[in-house]
Parts: sequence; structure tokens; C-alpha cells
Amino acid sequence: MSTTTSPTQQQILDVAVQLFAEKGFTGTTLRNVVNGAKVNLGSVHYHFGSKEDLFRAVVASIAEPVVKGQLEALKQLEGTGEALTVEGVLRAFLAPPLQYVNQDQSRLVCAQFMGRCRTEPDPIRAIAAEEFSESQQTFLDVLQRVLPDQTRSQLSWKLDLVIAALIRVQLEAGKPSALLRSSSPEDVERAIAQLVRFLTPGMQLSK
Repeated sequence: MSTTTSPTQQQILDVAVQLFAEKGFTGTTLRNVVNGAKVNLGSVHYHFGSKEDLFRAVVASIAEPVVKGQLEALKQLEGTGEALTVEGVLRAFLAPPLQYVNQDQSRLVCAQFMGRCRTEPDPIRAIAAEEFSESQQTFLDVLQRVLPDQTRSQLSWKLDLVIAALIRVQLEAGKPSALLRSSSPEDVERAIAQLVRFLTPGMQLSK
């Protein structure tokens, strides 16, 4: 796929992300995408290739700004010259994927998709893991400096649980009883703050 997204490509991506979020990879067919996007099957194959290639393109389109936001937030945190804290590092990790839904209500679908794609069976789940791996490894490096008494293995499974909590919040986004109730800045900030407060003690616990 070219670096410039055409209107047709964007239309296909918009429909695909909603279908994958609702039905998962297995439950979504290219025919579903074609019907929803009102394009022909040849257009999907021409722009994206197979269903797996389309899934990868959807993941990449969302992961790129989220990972960039996480790494920029971490860079700003380190640039303050103040001692890093677990709470600050977790906020830098969690805020960008949740703030991504700020722009409009349709972004809640993207949040749901980010949660859903990480629960897919392998090798589909591996596609999402690959797109987010740079951020995850960078944050593990920083957490190792902040919590030097903990092993890499400890920090790795703890960050996995942080991601699991994030996935749950994303999957439930928009529901009345969810932590993330809407895409409003107030609801997003409240969700970030509560999630950080909840997860920080567990990350700090060494035994």
C-alpha cells in the first residue's frame, strides 16, 4: 500500500476496522468489507491484497500514531530532568492509546479494535504484537531503570497485565458502565487517571 491513502483506501479501512472490531478476524469476510465500503472485490485486492494484509493495514494505521504518541510522551517525561516514577511512565504508556479516541465518537471503534486485535488467535495476534513491539520494549527498558530491584521477566509479565487492562478498557469503550464511557476529553482523562492509579501499586510491588 502506498504511503498516501486514497479516498477509496480510506473508505475500505474505515469499514474494515469496524467489522474487525465487531466480528473479529475470523468473523469478517472480504465480502462484508466490499458490501460495507460499496466497492468491488478487485479494489480491495488491488489496494491491500488478502484479508490478512488488510488486517495488517488496519493495525498499522492505528498503531503508528499510538506508538509515536507513546514514545513522544516518554521522551517529554525524560526531558523534564526529574526522577522518573512508575506512575509517570505508566501514564506515558496508557494515555496515547486512550487519547486516540478524543477526536470523534468513531474513534471508539478504533479503541475497540485495538482491544479485539490483541485477543485474536495466533498468528493474527502476532500482527498486532509486531506493530506495538517497539513501544513495549522501550517502556520495559525504562521500567528496568525505574525499578532496578525487579527482573526483566517480572517487569515483562507485569507490563503484559497492564496491556491486558488496557485491552479490557478498549473492548468495553462506549458502554454505560465502562471505564471509558465516551470520546470526550473529560471521560478520556478520567479513564487514564483511574487506570494509572489502579495499576501503579501492582507494578511497584516487588514480591
